[in-house]
Amino acid sequence: MEIIGYKCFNEGLINNHNIKFEVGKKYVIKPPIKFGTKGNGFHLCKRMEDTLRYFNALEENIDMCLVRGSGQIDKQYDEYYGYYDMYAVEELEILKQLSRDEIIDIALNLNDLRVCRFIQSFKLNASEIELFKRKFQNYESVLNHIKYYQEKETGVFVKKRGGLYG
Repeated sequence: MEIIGYKCFNEGLINNHNIKFEVGKKYVIKPPIKFGTKGNGFHLCKRMEDTLRYFNALEENIDMCLVRGSGQIDKQYDEYYGYYDMYAVEELEILKQLSRDEIIDIALNLNDLRVCRFIQSFKLNASEIELFKRKFQNYESVLNHIKYYQEKETGVFVKKRGGLYG
């Protein structure tokens, strides 16, 4: 089985275990493969925005790559938080490092729920914020996520009558 997906790294293509990766190379880890912080394997996600769960891209620069996973694979879901199609793989090939423009282009083509996840996890610059505002001008949830996570308007998500949040 083979999976094409996304993987984030700290700046310089360095993972959270301080190992440097390179585009075009394939990495292999000994099985058994198990997803999780106490597991074993290279992690990747099918959805670009889900990779940001493991990095503080609102505060720090990250690198994001298109990757191919193969060999033994462990699939993981986190229903509670809504993260799906996360994997730990035995073999990981770094296909391409995505430019910032490519990341933004991908995000601009997500549906409103997925773009909200992206906006709450990735620091946009002023011109990128305007792109998202124009593209999603009719989506209150996206605009509220921009206000709260990107523009730091903390009053956006407040308790309303009936227990609903904005």
